[in-house]
Amino acid sequence: MVSNTKEFVSAEPRRLRLARLVAERGFVRVADASLELGVSEVTVRGDLTALENTGVLVRVHGGAMPSTTGGESSLESSLDRDAAAKRAIARAAARLVSSGQGIYVDAGSTAMALAEALVDRQDLHDLTIVTSGLTIALALEPALPRFTVIVTGGTLRPLQHSLVNPFAVPMLESLHLDTAFIGCNGIHATGGVTNVNLPEAEIKSRVLARAKRGVLIADGTKVGRVDLAVIGRVDQFDSLVTAGEVQGEALAELESAGLTVDRVDQ
Repeated sequence: MVSNTKEFVSAEPRRLRLARLVAERGFVRVADASLELGVSEVTVRGDLTALENTGVLVRVHGGAMPSTTGGESSLESSLDRDAAAKRAIARAAARLVSSGQGIYVDAGSTAMALAEALVDRQDLHDLTIVTSGLTIALALEPALPRFTVIVTGGTLRPLQHSLVNPFAVPMLESLHLDTAFIGCNGIHATGGVTNVNLPEAEIKSRVLARAKRGVLIADGTKVGRVDLAVIGRVDQFDSLVTAGEVQGEALAELESAGLTVDRVDQ
């Protein structure tokens, strides 16, 4: 009873510290904040709700992030968004993989769904998976030792929990991959395949160059969009696996540009 009273009495200083943690790190998990602040997870959730009401931060899956992030969403905030479409994409993409292959699975929420779909395929064995996503590697761990999981080196980025330059480059250039499954923020017939973040786009481009086949995995909200950083031209990819609502004639335009489109049911 005493500890509960203490938590409520010190609410304002604690919330200021919590807001500072979120601002400095870009994303804070409820469990981590509970340990650092010395209060229960229930209390942290209440504090996050109060701070969200002031506009300081945004509650997302498992924690919170700043209310403004320069256009890039965190992995956690994307997991539940268009989840059914991402699961459908993941199931279809997983069917493109065979035992004994070497593949790349990108960072991101659709890639997370793909990792889970690959783990569910009990028939797969001797599969080598390279990824730049730390959370993707952890999602693949239950399939060990059927899978060999290799994490690229590099500098850790927040939000997507991915590894980027400079250390990832030599490792990537030593690879010969069967398939690279790559996510993006935009796919446009003339604008190409794009991403909101430049270091992420560079890793994706380098991986694409090392793969026999490039497969885009992206829900319909990405189709017809163009973002800052170019990953590659549409005709550098072999196919797009997508699901969900697509505006206008964007898919037909992609097919006219030479991209094979597999639009799957949710």
